[in-house]
Amino acid sequence: MISEPMTLATDYLLAAVTAVLAINILKRSANQNSRRCWGVAFVALALGAALGGTVHGFRLEALWKPTVWAIGIAAWAMLSGSAFATTRGRARQALLVLAVAKLAIYCWWTWRHDRFIWVVADTGIAFALVALLHAIRAREAASRWILGGVALSAGAAAVQASGFDLHRHFNHNDLYHVIQIIAMLFYYRGARRLADRR
Repeated sequence: MISEPMTLATDYLLAAVTAVLAINILKRSANQNSRRCWGVAFVALALGAALGGTVHGFRLEALWKPTVWAIGIAAWAMLSGSAFATTRGRARQALLVLAVAKLAIYCWWTWRHDRFIWVVADTGIAFALVALLHAIRAREAASRWILGGVALSAGAAAVQASGFDLHRHFNHNDLYHVIQIIAMLFYYRGARRLADRR
């Protein structure tokens, strides 16, 4: 029996949309590390959404830790892709090292403490850094789309944290997933325009 059918459905829809967008980004990567990293982020987010939907729908708790780690990998890849697109030289190297260190600490910590609050904290840090990097390049269309995606993701997180339910069969998790689908379209519009800064 499916325990949360609408949450499973919206998570799976988010996974499907994100997977299609991932394929399109990776097809357009054309030796651009920024696009390639964002494509990896989309793959990881699609996997995280599919796993999360399975956890919610079928209560397969063994899949929770892989869900958490997939989202951490996505945060690492988004930050890395944005570093390639907006910085160069030592600043880029420092950001890439920071992204790897953040992922390593996150995986180590969530090995024992895998509550969703740690997912929110890690992605919040990544989104803040991504937003800062793209705010510096806000004249570029790619950066404006990514900033819009970050704003939508922040709004989605606020909805989820609020516990606001539109209907007893459409709860705050479901609404979060729908807003995240829109955010993914914004990220996609930005990511496919990215180019590595030379």
